[in-house]
Amino acid sequence: MSEHNVEQYRVTEAPYYRPVADEVDLYRAAYEARMPVMLKGPTGCGKSRFVEHMAYTLGRPLVTVACNEDMTAADLVGRYLLDAQGTRWQDGPLTTAARIGAICYLDEVVEARQDTTVVIHPLTDHRRTLPLEKKGELVHAHPDFHLVISYNPGYQSLMKDLKQSTKQRFGALDFDYPEAEIEGEIVAHEGGVAAEIAEKLVQVAHRARNLKGHGLDEGISTRLLVYAASLIAKGIDPRAACIMTLVRPLTDDPDMRETLDQAVATYF
Repeated sequence: MSEHNVEQYRVTEAPYYRPVADEVDLYRAAYEARMPVMLKGPTGCGKSRFVEHMAYTLGRPLVTVACNEDMTAADLVGRYLLDAQGTRWQDGPLTTAARIGAICYLDEVVEARQDTTVVIHPLTDHRRTLPLEKKGELVHAHPDFHLVISYNPGYQSLMKDLKQSTKQRFGALDFDYPEAEIEGEIVAHEGGVAAEIAEKLVQVAHRARNLKGHGLDEGISTRLLVYAASLIAKGIDPRAACIMTLVRPLTDDPDMRETLDQAVATYF
């Protein structure tokens, strides 16, 4: 479609992604079968980076949507807008992706309302269509279109979960924080620090992850470890960098902060 600039959705530089198992091969096979894919795992463990890596590897445009509880179906599929020339239709990101043959990544889809997520159903089975009811158009997805969703099962509750009718339209890949050695590699590469610094940061993270469910809702993510490493690479004292990135964002509880501060002090 001429009104869509496909190039703006291209991943032009190779994202750094360190495979931890067979997820690349599994995703590639799912893409070739046009099987929608669900990525499940904790925050900051590499789900979004993985999708960027696969879009680059497969040479496909990538349309990413950060889902939230206020998102309506119109935010996904499109709406009529009023301008100086009158009313005009504007495609939403899901419709754009279906038209141009992009990978559409709905990040943290469980945050969206269930009446919003049902609009993806016709795109996730043999129909591969998207009805634009307000416009009276049925969009047939481009042959290369692929739908990927992600969410964090740790945040699930009875109120916030995907319907079985949605879940059973996807193949699923489990993600978690990598093993210590691989996570150290990632932190050293992304944060620009020496391997021994990265290893210490990972050890701090493991201490904190053991506290999940015992005062912490979430453990320290790989993303936060990269933040800490980036500050250290800029010349910030390692302990100060860790407190800013690994302790203060996680909790406001004084006792838990002290526990995490002590974990940092053990290694730095």
